[in-house]
Amino acid sequence: MSGMVQIGALVPLTRPGWVEAGRHLLAGLELAVREVNDAGGIVGRPLELVVRDTAADPRRAAAAVDELARLGVAALAGEYHSVVARAAASRADALGLPFLCSSAVLDALTEQSTEWVARLAPAQSHGWQIYADFLLSAGHSRIAVAAEPSVYWASGARILRDYLAPRGGTVIELDMRALAPAAVCDELVDHRATALLLLVGHPEPAVPIVQSVRRDQRLADIMIGAPAGQPEFAEWATLLGDDGTAIPFLRYLPERLSPLGARVETALRERLAEAPSFVAFEGYDTVAVLADVLRSHGPDRAHTAESWPRVAVEGTRGQIRFSRTPGISVWQWAWTPVQVVDRDPAEPDRFRILHAG
Repeated sequence: MSGMVQIGALVPLTRPGWVEAGRHLLAGLELAVREVNDAGGIVGRPLELVVRDTAADPRRAAAAVDELARLGVAALAGEYHSVVARAAASRADALGLPFLCSSAVLDALTEQSTEWVARLAPAQSHGWQIYADFLLSAGHSRIAVAAEPSVYWASGARILRDYLAPRGGTVIELDMRALAPAAVCDELVDHRATALLLLVGHPEPAVPIVQSVRRDQRLADIMIGAPAGQPEFAEWATLLGDDGTAIPFLRYLPERLSPLGARVETALRERLAEAPSFVAFEGYDTVAVLADVLRSHGPDRAHTAESWPRVAVEGTRGQIRFSRTPGISVWQWAWTPVQVVDRDPAEPDRFRILHAG
């Protein structure tokens, strides 16, 4: 095995992890590894992914980081869930193992500033402020959030509140530990909310909440939104059908893909047997960046971490460079393209771009 250069990949592949997101992330990672190896590997050495399923469990992710570090991986890649990525990032930082986080957006990915961790996904504050701009431009100032307890959802609610309050917006928090989906409808009517944002897990309780709201005649005009991107994946359309359309969410794609992006999209579509989500592109770009760094500096962990500020890689969604961004504890690509999109009611498999940041 000494001839291989190994990258550890953290991916949610079983529930309660978001399995569909994990499948897309892994497809992107694997496609890029195959292309790297077809082009001669890392200075003649094959690149290999060592995949570990995090199942959305922070403790399991931290244990996987320990195991992968012992196995001698050159770097870590992946993870979709923010709370899980945070556990992995703090462990990677403690062990001196470079971690390029593909998809998690939580601003504070580590407690203190670290040189070991870099991130491709935009920080939550960046994306969710663009989403808040979209809400205001669509005329929504009384916004209810159906929220479950988690660092990620609490942080999202705070970003929205802080951004909307000075601009005349009100955020009404509905605690989903205490409310059944039907009771959410009464709260929305009582608070005269014009928009409901789903800051909850998928499929439970997001799907039943959407079904309850869509069936309540009093709420015919309310907008349902999902900044965290639940409607991105095919499972959403399968479970909800027409009820799942016209629910705006964030995704990280440009309006038009570059030639590289278009080529990768075709290959991903073949691999997944469906349209690739932005998460699949994040996976591909992660390996593209790590392969570039490993070719330049070899599989030395310290050299990899030192090279984040010098990265300049053509990714599927633009030129990837890392910088230090105020309030962000890791090296950050600032910024991948951000869109607010929804599923078109006339054609649920088609996405409409409603707003771009």
